[in-house]
Amino acid sequence: MNSKYFSHDLNLPELTLRGMILGILITIIFTASNVYLGLKVGLTFSSSIPAAIISMAILRFFKDSNILENNMVQTQASSAGTLSAVIFVLPGLLMLGYWQGFPFWQTLILCAAGGCLGVLFTIPLRRAMVVNSDLTYPEGRAAAEILKVGSREDTARVKSSSGMRDIVTGGFVAGIVSLCTNGFRILSDGMAVWVNVGKGATQLPLGFSTALLGAGYLIGIASGIAILVGMIIAWGGFVPYYTNILPMDPGMSASKFAMAVWKEKVRFIGAGTIGIAAIWTLLTLMKPILEGLKMSIKSMTMSAEERASHRMDTDMTVKSVLATTVAVIIGLVLCFFDFVYAVDISPTLMWTLVIVGVIVSLLIGFIVASACGYMAGLIGTSASPISGIGILAIIISSLVVYGIASANDLFATQAGVQFATAMALFMTSVVVAIAAISNDNLQDLKTGQLVGATPWKQQVALLIGCVVGSVAIAPVLNLLYQAYGFTGAMPREGMDPSVALSAPQATLMTTIAQGIFSSSMDWTYIFIGIGVGVVAIIVNLILKGTTASLSLPPLAIGMGIYLPPALETPLVVGAVIGYFVNRYLRKRAAKRAGNLADQDVEICNRRGVLFSSGLIVGESIIGVIIAAIIVISVTSGGSEAPLQLVGKGFEDTAEWLGLIVFVAVAIGLVRLVLGQKFDPQEAQAMKAEEDLNK
Repeated sequence: MNSKYFSHDLNLPELTLRGMILGILITIIFTASNVYLGLKVGLTFSSSIPAAIISMAILRFFKDSNILENNMVQTQASSAGTLSAVIFVLPGLLMLGYWQGFPFWQTLILCAAGGCLGVLFTIPLRRAMVVNSDLTYPEGRAAAEILKVGSREDTARVKSSSGMRDIVTGGFVAGIVSLCTNGFRILSDGMAVWVNVGKGATQLPLGFSTALLGAGYLIGIASGIAILVGMIIAWGGFVPYYTNILPMDPGMSASKFAMAVWKEKVRFIGAGTIGIAAIWTLLTLMKPILEGLKMSIKSMTMSAEERASHRMDTDMTVKSVLATTVAVIIGLVLCFFDFVYAVDISPTLMWTLVIVGVIVSLLIGFIVASACGYMAGLIGTSASPISGIGILAIIISSLVVYGIASANDLFATQAGVQFATAMALFMTSVVVAIAAISNDNLQDLKTGQLVGATPWKQQVALLIGCVVGSVAIAPVLNLLYQAYGFTGAMPREGMDPSVALSAPQATLMTTIAQGIFSSSMDWTYIFIGIGVGVVAIIVNLILKGTTASLSLPPLAIGMGIYLPPALETPLVVGAVIGYFVNRYLRKRAAKRAGNLADQDVEICNRRGVLFSSGLIVGESIIGVIIAAIIVISVTSGGSEAPLQLVGKGFEDTAEWLGLIVFVAVAIGLVRLVLGQKFDPQEAQAMKAEEDLNK
């Protein structure tokens, strides 16, 4: 990377009008795509890397474009992949029958306010979690590598290090695999070996995502092992236990029963573990967060001249942060007031709900902002369990509203119960928006740190992205609702329920809220999860206190229990590969490189990082393309799998082919890293540069 970008007195176009316009266009397109996919299958794609690629391709036509301007575009557009997470909650208001559509201004203000709070809450977290932390932020790191090798000024170095070739190779491999998996369906994205355990069953899961393999290579062994421990707890402990003691419906297969138990019981254990681990993580980070906050306030109060001399370490000014915060809170108050005003209740109760709703959203929002930022650092944005955070948020919001409603006899009528449930969902929507953006923002700030960006300009860019994305969400939601309807909520009589969008997360959140207000919620599994989390915290403290380098992050254990196993196994495989490859490289370098051993290891590892980044890039881009094709196909009356080449009878073959291809890619990654020859000249030049920067 060209060191000139790391100069504090650099004066290059960064937050430009053309970049903002390009970012707005990408944000709108990607937001619409993500909303559709999220409602249809419960998944969204990360938009940072595709946005970076598109930005570089378009801005290359401008002679004065640069890496920092490209970074701003991807920062702004990244909100499209994250803010759309509100669809995990908001459709529940229609499923309840409380809304008959998505009011434009309410939806816009709710999403924009939640997104902007996510940005504001992560400002004091930047130093604690990005600057002064060893968290990897795999997708942020991958985006930085993409921007570096795509930079015009870095062309010479890229050629000498073969960086571009490694990224392109990884991107091509992952793109082809993703196309064959999610498009043609000739490869499977995973397989499971089901094992009978007594009367019950469990599985030995395998996932074949090459992007997650690359992310796993980047996250480090501690997070990988912690996720593996969570998987073992879930699938080696709780699932076989509960499938043995719980009654199975007649005619249901053991494998389907095991999956149902995991979805309906064990995932709540994971949510409980994530919840207590998130609180603990926040407490452990409190000191560096407070120190970071002090430094942020100090940087915010600098004069214009001082800020210019500390360009890469300046956040938004105190005035701009306060002004934005006040504007957001006013917007939230108006939004909650408009929501509550439609109900026939006393002014006292109305304002109580408005004020409490805003305060609870802010308090829970800050906690989840910290937790989600930490999770993004551990395993990346795409695999972070935002829906798990949503479960915790809907539980807390429902309990708060339940207390107020009980004290004011709101449960005397069915309409009162419906309103209370809707209020809890409304509050949770704000929290989920905060969680999603904070998860993304720290990833973007990591990218910025690695390319020499200006933090406050990135924060402004993401605020713009939040507002623009929010403008797009309500119309798209209304369009999809009127066209297809949601499961349990059809806009017109006589519509075909088979084409309704499932909105799986929103259905789950609504069910949980209804369970709390009807007093039918089973708290057992949440409490068990809290217990597991406490044990995980204690074990981690013991490891840190008795060993030099061993740790077992409790949050990662919770994610191992909560996340689908097909997402977890490639992360674990990638982390294990990275660990053993690094060990081998260090032993080899000590023999062949002498006093340049560290540089030799870094050069070899860099090839692995670049190829892994390419794997993330390739799958992301193909994911966007396939999403666009699906949207076009479905909206024109076609298939949900327009590229599929094989029928259901090919599933078993696709699984084995998927496994073979996944193993081949993993072997290719190892061979690429280990095949790097020692270049004394390059190693010496790297050492000289490191000495110069000390």
